[in-house]
Amino acid sequence: MDLLLNQILAGISTGAIYACMALAVVMIYQAIDHLNFAQGEMAMFSTFISWQLMQWGMPYWVAFAITLVLSFIGGIVIERLLFKPLAKAPILTNVAGFIALFAILNSSAGLIWDFTIKEYPTPFGSSPFLGSQLISTHQAGMIGVTVLLLIALYVFFRYTRIGLAMRAAASVPESARLVGINTSWMIALGWGMAAAIGSIAGMLIAPVVFLEPNMMVSILLYGFAAAVLGGLTSPFGAVIGGFLVGIIENLAGTYIPGVGNELKLPIALALIITVLVIKPAGLFGRPVVKRV
Repeated sequence: MDLLLNQILAGISTGAIYACMALAVVMIYQAIDHLNFAQGEMAMFSTFISWQLMQWGMPYWVAFAITLVLSFIGGIVIERLLFKPLAKAPILTNVAGFIALFAILNSSAGLIWDFTIKEYPTPFGSSPFLGSQLISTHQAGMIGVTVLLLIALYVFFRYTRIGLAMRAAASVPESARLVGINTSWMIALGWGMAAAIGSIAGMLIAPVVFLEPNMMVSILLYGFAAAVLGGLTSPFGAVIGGFLVGIIENLAGTYIPGVGNELKLPIALALIITVLVIKPAGLFGRPVVKRV
């Protein structure tokens, strides 16, 4: 029983990271109808920036806050310089842009900080949480930060003018433009917020997987699995999908013979295929109906 509870709690903690990545993926998908294949590399690059700031002597939370701001600005700059000109381009052109961005960020991180594995500090510590052996303080911290982030996003999108404008621009862009909303800048703000959310995921998972240029590749795949499971049109579904993917992969690795840690990633990919076959819109997504 303790083993089952331990795996569920561990799944929730890693699922919190997948939820952040899935949320970032969904935000950009709702803005431009494309999956950002470079979302993980954007998060990785931001994590390196925070690490560098701490190497220069900044406290963790100061570096954390500065990285969020820089990531937000970086997301807007990327959208303005690269993807705004591609807004009306064919899908494959956008995909090529995402792949190019992936390669640029990955190679730049390796060039600046090299490809050696680096330890990344945790502000929460690694001791048992409240004396329990079931979950560590870092895992509890990951869950706590993610919950606070989700509450802040809910308040932002539900009760602020900019948040409501961003929702309108994503859902009904034509109507939003008619009432004076600058949908182009709403898309840019969505990119900035997605980049900031991704950076949070990177900084929280780095103490677990260690810091190196390829650290977010598998995390992004789990994020995609979570987004597809919950629904690419539903931010709430993406969050639920992230927690479900975390729990499912941990339980599968523990209780299915022959799976282990090596086959956890294929389980996430199989989950994507299964959901796409059975319910393409995801558990909470809405089917997209187009008039022809």
